[in-house]
Amino acid sequence: MLGVIAALSGAVAVIAGAFGAHAAKGDAVEWLKTGGHYQLIHAVAAILALTVVRGNLAAALFIAGGWVFGGSLYLMAAGAPRWFGAITPLGGLLLIAGWLALGWTFLRR
Repeated sequence: MLGVIAALSGAVAVIAGAFGAHAAKGDAVEWLKTGGHYQLIHAVAAILALTVVRGNLAAALFIAGGWVFGGSLYLMAAGAPRWFGAITPLGGLLLIAGWLALGWTFLRR
């Protein structure tokens, strides 16, 4: 199931990036670009973690972090209050935790 969610995450990231490149205005352009970039990288990282090292915890953290990080930026781009930007670093912490969990998975091998 994590693989399906990671694939969906990648699709959402591409949609956000495309919307940012072709339809958004003002700050929303950069928010969509940044959110899409981070979410897409971590969707790929999640799929690799799942398939290469069976790093389910790392994959789950990458997916959750991508959704929280990107999602908070997407919501602001859609008109949510700017204080939603305070949620973005929580997603970043989840992404960092994912990388640490992936490193731990390799270390245990």
